[in-house]
Amino acid sequence: MIDLRSDTITRPTPEMLEVMFSAQVGDDVFEDDPSVNALQEKIAVLFGMEAALFCPSGTMTNQIAMRINTVPQDEVICDQYAHIYLYEGGGMMSNSMISPKLLPGDKGRLSAEMIADSINPEDVHRPRTSLVALENTMNKGGGAIYDFNEIQKISQVCREHGLKLHLDGARLFNALAETKETPSDYGQIFDTISICFSKGLGAPIGSALLGTNKAIKQAKRVRKALGGGMRQAGYLAAACIYSLDHHIIRLAEDHHRAKMLGLIIQNLDYVLKVYPIQTNIIIFELQPGVNPIELLEKLKAKGLLAIGFGKGMLRLVTHLDFDDESLEKAIAIFKSIA
Repeated sequence: MIDLRSDTITRPTPEMLEVMFSAQVGDDVFEDDPSVNALQEKIAVLFGMEAALFCPSGTMTNQIAMRINTVPQDEVICDQYAHIYLYEGGGMMSNSMISPKLLPGDKGRLSAEMIADSINPEDVHRPRTSLVALENTMNKGGGAIYDFNEIQKISQVCREHGLKLHLDGARLFNALAETKETPSDYGQIFDTISICFSKGLGAPIGSALLGTNKAIKQAKRVRKALGGGMRQAGYLAAACIYSLDHHIIRLAEDHHRAKMLGLIIQNLDYVLKVYPIQTNIIIFELQPGVNPIELLEKLKAKGLLAIGFGKGMLRLVTHLDFDDESLEKAIAIFKSIA
């Protein structure tokens, strides 16, 4: 079965498993797990930020970031399709008691002008705008990448208005594989950054939140309250370290295969259009009258898994376990569907 539902479905490589089995571990709640400490230091240094905190998921790192960057009754500006709003179970409301201001960005990407125009004035009747959250790459935008110049402009708006700036960088390394920027470029701009190791990088579990020493000290308290304290988490941290050392360089392969598959899909009779493909996500819209549920079942029957992604749309995500042979099989499957 070719599984293109997400890049989260990958299994550890034999080399990664070997590193996991031989990892040095302790008790991370006591902060004495050497592998976790090494991972946190490594990712913080990579981004040029003071500290990092290892967490089970990107949802948790995002939720912690919103908690430490706001107070109850505040407002966070984000795109209407942002992961923090659509796919985190209403966490910003239940965990931080804040509300979102949803903006209609370009494939999920906001502009500095949009953000500046959306900041609430000082008014007791309205929530206090305190945080801007960006997502790069943008999942619902088909893996769209932010223009870094625009991010710099957004940062300037935030500084001028005293707002914190958070990055949901679950797939940031996919963006960096296509642009000239470095992790440290991002570290200089954002107050907090969430990085996921279990997507394109291929680790089985784990995300990190990056920020100042003060922010991460506060984040540890929030992680504890959310139940995110882990014990011998070094076995997982070792996999994440391996992913940073060995899997960043190969992300461009995923992007190439996604673009090759997209070229085939856009010429199929039952497909209306394919969103522009910049990284490893393919979103395509079906012709009117084509039932997406029925199409998913046909694909599954022929050995390929995908997911629905909105009205009349499907999503595919290429990843570590999808090689050239898998690409050829996937192309044949899509062509065989009547």
